[in-house]
Amino acid sequence: MNDTWEALRSDCEKCTACDLCKTRTNLVFGTGDENADVLFVGEAPGDNEDKTGIPFVGRAGKLLDQFLYAVDIPREKVYIANILKCRPPQNRDPLPAEEQACMDFLRRQVKLLNPKVIVCLGRISAAKLIDPDYKITKEHGTFVKKGNYLMTAVYHPAFLLRNPSKKEEMLADMKAIKKQIDTII
Repeated sequence: MNDTWEALRSDCEKCTACDLCKTRTNLVFGTGDENADVLFVGEAPGDNEDKTGIPFVGRAGKLLDQFLYAVDIPREKVYIANILKCRPPQNRDPLPAEEQACMDFLRRQVKLLNPKVIVCLGRISAAKLIDPDYKITKEHGTFVKKGNYLMTAVYHPAFLLRNPSKKEEMLADMKAIKKQIDTII
């Protein structure tokens, strides 16, 4: 079977594998260039994302945009998604069953996109995609090869809103990501 973006979105919209489908306002599928070489993956949509159906559009998204701009990575040239496609109540961390219910959708997005670089936004995404024991404060910005993909993790922009002292580390990580992109693309 040849998957398509339209079929995948339709499957996501019809999903009832967990209870989050009952409380969502909008499916938050993903956004950006469907031929992008770089994929950013967060953990789950927040309130603004649930309202708009677009990932990373709230305060954390605006901060992510600033970092992308600072290192000359146009947002419209990357793809941005989350592990979960529906917002958990009160922005709580995703439950393991919810992550499991959505992982196949993310795998299909990755397969369709076939990016060269995957950037995990935050510890939850890194633990799910890179290593269950990933320590974001120690390992952020470190690149690993997993299958066909060069992967790294950076602080989640929402974390940086609460911990602005970590913004310099984030900028250094984003510069390293830009350097990797320029090297392999």
